[in-house]
Amino acid sequence: MTHEPDFWKDNEKAQLILKEMTFIKKLSERWEKLNKDFEEVQVLNELSQEDDALRIELDKGFKKLEEEIEDFEFSTILSGEDDPKNALLAIHSGAGGTESQDWAQMLLRMYLRWIENKGFKGEVIDLQSGEEAGIKSATVEVKGDYAYGFLKVESGVHRLVRISPFDANKRRHTSFASVFIYPEIEDNLTVEIKEDDLRIDTFRASGHGGQHINKTSSAVRITHLPTGIVVQCQSERSQFQNKDNALKVLKSRLYQFYKEKEEEKLQEMEKKKKKIEWGSQIRSYVFHPYILVKDHRTGFETSNGQGVMDGEIDDFIRTYLSQSKESSAVGKDDSKDKS
Repeated sequence: MTHEPDFWKDNEKAQLILKEMTFIKKLSERWEKLNKDFEEVQVLNELSQEDDALRIELDKGFKKLEEEIEDFEFSTILSGEDDPKNALLAIHSGAGGTESQDWAQMLLRMYLRWIENKGFKGEVIDLQSGEEAGIKSATVEVKGDYAYGFLKVESGVHRLVRISPFDANKRRHTSFASVFIYPEIEDNLTVEIKEDDLRIDTFRASGHGGQHINKTSSAVRITHLPTGIVVQCQSERSQFQNKDNALKVLKSRLYQFYKEKEEEKLQEMEKKKKKIEWGSQIRSYVFHPYILVKDHRTGFETSNGQGVMDGEIDDFIRTYLSQSKESSAVGKDDSKDKS
């Protein structure tokens, strides 16, 4: 098909076809890998009947296969246009100074662990350290199949309740941090950015990085004047690399912004935006006087707080996706009944 003379006459249509072909190829490769892993587990099962030492390896192989099957099943749920894409994950500390900044850093660690557990690739492309501890904000580029589809569930305010390590009187504190997820757009997707619409500022990078990073204005902040969107990057030593990364983030955020506007959802989303404070959280992480992590949207909860902070958040993601699918199915059935 792609070798036909007329294929590239309509470039936009050609790109859509190539995108669909790539999607089908990846789906086929995942299915083949599942079959291969299943066969390996079958062989291990047969061998373990005669060798008890292989039972541990069999258990590991079976658990891994079970997780791969669950991921494959959930990838079929993720049918949104942007779901298969890479993602940009942004974390911002809420009000509360050091407490919230430390909580934001804990969330960053949790997501980096989740990214590693999923076999995805994560790169911190911007990080602003707190004055005493923790971070003010961070942006992570997440690469992997359906990274955005899975992570979009995490957008919202996250609340922490614990005995503060920064309080000499060992009192209980509540901290907040927000998480925003954006789809990373492809290089071939055009998002018009006019030079006149940008204000580009350079400044000295903060945090760790050695003498060079503190003495040169390598950090870059870009303000998109028409929308007021501000992005910045200071993770690289080179000002040019930081500018490229900042533009990448800006393109993704503008893509999301204009997409919402076109779908006439922007006003609705603005109404749903909540401050990073009491009563607005999507999930609570309580570590005192008991241990409980609860998602307020689905009701799913677990007492394995340490596991969650080590990146074990798939159950939260899957529960939300499953309930969303069920709600969508009910909505379609109701509309059919009314018709």
